[in-house]
Amino acid sequence: MIDRRTALAGVAALFGTTLFAPIARAAGLVPGTLPTISEGPPSAAVFTAPQRALVTALSERVIPTTDTPGAIAAGVPAFIEKLLADWSRPDDRVPILAGLDALDARSRQDYTVAAAQATPAQQDALLTLAMNDAIPGGGPFFNAFRQLVITGYYTSEIGITQEREYLPVPGEYNGAFPYSQVNKVYSA
Repeated sequence: MIDRRTALAGVAALFGTTLFAPIARAAGLVPGTLPTISEGPPSAAVFTAPQRALVTALSERVIPTTDTPGAIAAGVPAFIEKLLADWSRPDDRVPILAGLDALDARSRQDYTVAAAQATPAQQDALLTLAMNDAIPGGGPFFNAFRQLVITGYYTSEIGITQEREYLPVPGEYNGAFPYSQVNKVYSA
């Protein structure tokens, strides 16, 4: 089975030069980082209870449950907190924490309810405002948060095995396979 560090390195290529720094550190792309990703809970709490609830709700809005499990089932909120606690510097957390607070304030202003308790349509509208940088710090928050959710999901067991198909060795070797049944010619 593929390990999370290898999966992180693969996902890192997806984001290119705009890769959120804690993801790069966890993937081992930054010299001087820790050699392994520790298992278990974060070393310190990063979010308050309302922020944690909002991270959970917004994660599911980015990758919702459909015919495959969504972000919550894949443990993405816990991954985000673990990554921010163990692989980020204090200044790396600023766009995430400030963005969560700005979304909550905007939700209270527009919908008179905390963002975590807003309807899915309202949460989508809040994320759209952040994506379009229409709230303070929205753009940096949205880019970093989206990367965290996508990375957390596609490096989880659910993301690797249920959303995607993991084939450690595609196909099988058959030395007596009839040439007449070869449909494609592969090149390197």
